[in-house]
Amino acid sequence: MLPRAAKWALTATLCALLAVASEAKIFNKCDLAKELGKNGISRTFYGTWICLANAESGMDTAKVTRLPNLTASYGIFQINSKEWCREGRKGGKCNMKCEDFLDDNIADDIDCSKKIQMQYGFNAWSLWQKKCKGKDLPNISKCNV
Repeated sequence: MLPRAAKWALTATLCALLAVASEAKIFNKCDLAKELGKNGISRTFYGTWICLANAESGMDTAKVTRLPNLTASYGIFQINSKEWCREGRKGGKCNMKCEDFLDDNIADDIDCSKKIQMQYGFNAWSLWQKKCKGKDLPNISKCNV
């Protein structure tokens, strides 16, 4: 039997996870293209950003990947806690709580990802290198963007 404090902590954690899950979204390429445009990404690069999101998270805003180096990557663009955000509090180069990248509002994800891309290019994302670099990018010609 768990002590009362442990039960409360477990309940609070589960409620927080459910709240995040209920706000999460799996984007399709057309909806993501619209969001990219609203957040200052040039149409020329929509395919690159969509391929990145698909490669890194399956376009799922709620994805968290725990890594062997004891960091984690968060959200649709898999922003890493080592350099770009902090777990449980604002921080990192994007001055964000990592958990804020897990909801369906991806404006902050895009803003932080632009900083990563400007500093390191798309090569900062290993799955982009494997699945997108030099490959055919998603076709958005039928999207109304």
